[in-house]
Amino acid sequence: MQDPVQHPSARQTASPQPQIDRPSIEDVLSTRRAEQNLALGIVGGVIGLIVGAVLWAIITVVTDYQIGYMALGLGFLVGAGVRFLGKGIDPRFGYVGGSLALIGCLLGNLLTVLIVISREFNVPFLTLLTRLNLDIIVESMKATFGPIDLLFYALAIYAGYRYSFR
Repeated sequence: MQDPVQHPSARQTASPQPQIDRPSIEDVLSTRRAEQNLALGIVGGVIGLIVGAVLWAIITVVTDYQIGYMALGLGFLVGAGVRFLGKGIDPRFGYVGGSLALIGCLLGNLLTVLIVISREFNVPFLTLLTRLNLDIIVESMKATFGPIDLLFYALAIYAGYRYSFR
């Protein structure tokens, strides 16, 4: 039986750990925090939300299939908009990105329903859009909601949150 104690020359020497310069890190963080702008982050997220929702609706109508990767794409667009314009490092930027991504999914589904109704009943899309009210929106979302939508929404929220930080 071998002795479990190794000879000192057989042990590997640990490489020295890099030293962290805490004041430098704090300087960088304070500079980054000073550059943050939540209002611009929201604007960037809303731009991503609109672009993503429109693409979601068009792709769904053209392919006649709702693709789950669109939720990730929408969340990425929202998060990228929040990150690019907001330049944030605080958690609130992620919360904004996740929330706007969820709204983008809902808008994408609503636009899909409106496009389908417009085509089926030969009603101009803008006419449908101008006649929307909260009751119609809620009823159309209830009628078209499926359990898989929860997965899509969760993916979008995750991506919106994850990509919102600088």
